[in-house]
Amino acid sequence: QVQLVESGGGLAQPGESLSLSCAASGTWFTINTMGWYRQAPGRQRELVASISSLDAVEYADSVKGRFTISRDNAKNTWLLQMNSLKTEDTAVYYCNAGAVILPAGRNAEYHEYWGQGTQVTVSS
Repeated sequence: QVQLVESGGGLAQPGESLSLSCAASGTWFTINTMGWYRQAPGRQRELVASISSLDAVEYADSVKGRFTISRDNAKNTWLLQMNSLKTEDTAVYYCNAGAVILPAGRNAEYHEYWGQGTQVTVSS
């Protein structure tokens, strides 16, 4: 029902900036939450930032003050602006959405959707 595609990953040096974008396509009733997760080798996937349909924002402690999550006016894309990058930010970053869909002939359903992941490498 909903497909998410990330873009904007790549290589950056410590202190530099990088921006990630997630684009949602398909069919949905509402997208309630939009977020970014990351997973480094040997580590569990963790929440980086999220924003709700009510514009409540949450950040991991490790990125507070450096990363900013936002949505565009069309509400079908959301961005993660990453400033002052550190080597420990190196990970695969995954776009995430929690959406309500309306299947034909059925009641509304809530599902989480994930992008394919994009590599962010911070290295000197």
